[in-house]
Amino acid sequence: MERYGDSTAHFYDDWFGEWSLVQPVVDQVVRFGGAGPVLELGIGTGPLALPLLERGVAVQGIDLSEQMVARLRAKPGGDRIPVTLGDFSELPVSGTFSVVFVARSSFFHLPTQEAQVRCFARVAEHLRPGGVFMLDGLLPDETCLLADQGKVIRRTEEGQVSRFRTYDRSRQHLVSHYLKTSARGVQHMSFSFRYAWPGELDLMARMAGLRLRERWGGWEGSPFKAASTYHVSVYERPV
Repeated sequence: MERYGDSTAHFYDDWFGEWSLVQPVVDQVVRFGGAGPVLELGIGTGPLALPLLERGVAVQGIDLSEQMVARLRAKPGGDRIPVTLGDFSELPVSGTFSVVFVARSSFFHLPTQEAQVRCFARVAEHLRPGGVFMLDGLLPDETCLLADQGKVIRRTEEGQVSRFRTYDRSRQHLVSHYLKTSARGVQHMSFSFRYAWPGELDLMARMAGLRLRERWGGWEGSPFKAASTYHVSVYERPV
């Protein structure tokens, strides 16, 4: 797995800190999980966990990067969120949760099908009966994956951040490249993904004893349609 954490934590918030879907994600997690407890996979610097904390949710997290978690700890309220350092495909946490969720396609940073299957199994072990596992991702269609090449996704006082993608269909492997252009030159960051179709995810869920409860075309709860380019899938542990 290509780790962005320790090498990019110092500018991650500057490049990606603002996300228009923060409120919809928080609303959906609260809708399904109430006051919790809730577990976020890939908690990072806390752009989702901190708003959940403000809503009164008992939220915990897991992340591979010590530096990303240090950034979370430095923010107001960040020291109140329990975080486990580790690989969320192994999920070395204790307790059970009403919601386990992973957003911004972070589930697909797991580099192999085996790791993704293992993650589903570990999540199922930590869900309360009736609890849900929520994840999102792009639909792995060539049109979607390669759309908007060079799109400016963020403008800052120093410059702008553009995105390019490359992919290998045979390996179900995608790399998103981000370039920040400013007076200081060009900085580069890349994230690797092992993408999967919703049907493959549904099978992973069934293998773990979970079942699909809902699927949307976005975190706002829009309908999932044939033309959708994005999905949010909600898997439930039966009561």
